[in-house]
Amino acid sequence: MNDTIQKPLGTPGRPIRLGAIGLGCRGIGQIETLLAMPDVKIAAVCDVYPDRVEAAQDRAGKLQGFRPDGTVDFRELNRRDDIEAVAIFSSWTSHIPAALDALRCGKRVASEVGGATSTEECWELVRTCKATGLPFMLLENCCYGRDEMTLLSAVRRNVFGEIVHCEGGYAHDLRDEIGNGDINRHYRQDHFLHRNGDLYPTHALGPIAKMLGVNRGNRMKSLVSIASKAAGLHEWFGAHRPGTAFENARVCEGDVVSTIITCANGETILLTHDCTLPRPYSRRLMVQGTRGIWQEENHSVYIDGVSPVHEGEWTHSWETDKRFMAEHMHPLWKAYEEFGLRGGHGGMDYLVLRAFVESVQDGTPPPIDVYDAVAWMCVTCLSEQSVAMGGMPVPFPDFTNGEWALPKARTAGGDYAL
Repeated sequence: MNDTIQKPLGTPGRPIRLGAIGLGCRGIGQIETLLAMPDVKIAAVCDVYPDRVEAAQDRAGKLQGFRPDGTVDFRELNRRDDIEAVAIFSSWTSHIPAALDALRCGKRVASEVGGATSTEECWELVRTCKATGLPFMLLENCCYGRDEMTLLSAVRRNVFGEIVHCEGGYAHDLRDEIGNGDINRHYRQDHFLHRNGDLYPTHALGPIAKMLGVNRGNRMKSLVSIASKAAGLHEWFGAHRPGTAFENARVCEGDVVSTIITCANGETILLTHDCTLPRPYSRRLMVQGTRGIWQEENHSVYIDGVSPVHEGEWTHSWETDKRFMAEHMHPLWKAYEEFGLRGGHGGMDYLVLRAFVESVQDGTPPPIDVYDAVAWMCVTCLSEQSVAMGGMPVPFPDFTNGEWALPKARTAGGDYAL
């Protein structure tokens, strides 16, 4: 972890021209964040829906002074000579096919998050990066969250002692988004109707993997997953889509999917996927070690020998994490607050996109590389297998072919190092 910031955040580098694939709400928002950077231009945009292409052309044209070209075929965009990198914001199942094509066309690639459909497509992504010599970056914005980076800083300072167990998840009431997916052209609906596993693991797993040194001296070895009944979305369909084919639709995805991962160094990780029941949003992050514990749900911390203990009782008390978070804030976030937060999701989007932009400009490895991406993404297909087998353990492939045991093998430098 860097203790100092080498240059002011947002310092313009050499101008770069990008292509953008996927122009729904997420894609448009990310294009706006990119074009707020003075050294970035969008040369071409792509989506399977022509109306989205035109809307993105109009929006980008207003922001950058010229209208990018548009296409409905990502293969056409990837073969352009006037772009050096591609950012993919499309539906989950199109991320890797579009990335593979872009890499084979000589482009550096960044892709939004989503789970993998098979381990074979993960292997193909690794092999293609090796064959082309080009990097792939997963745009896991939660790795750049204020809380997550503060915890990373605290872990690396040994504040929690030896880490034993971490928890996290994606707990987000998305019944409206999923239930109206056919109307709004949103891909989540098909996944919930036909799959059963942890469909969206990387928001929590990415930051946890960084804290545990996964692929940098540690690896995930196996997982077990179980799924609850699927009642929440079925009930929502009955109440909100009566008279349609969805009124009595069979939903495969369990309302709550729980996954336990074991690591080579002995740590355990508990992930929860919870998107079809009423609840407030939470990533349910928790970090526990031999000297203390932090948890997101009540933003509390307990550090042995520091936090209060009631005299004469076997009672340890939580304390608010306000002082703790200020004391251990990551230097990147200290600089970011001075610079001024921007972009979506509390500023995370800007940081992860800026990390990609600067890795393109400098020709350096991205801080979230292809090995990180496939390790985190494959949780989805592995969890599906485990759920289908009644919670049987499923092994993780070693996508690094043993390189995970080298702690500094792929540690990216620069101000955005994770």
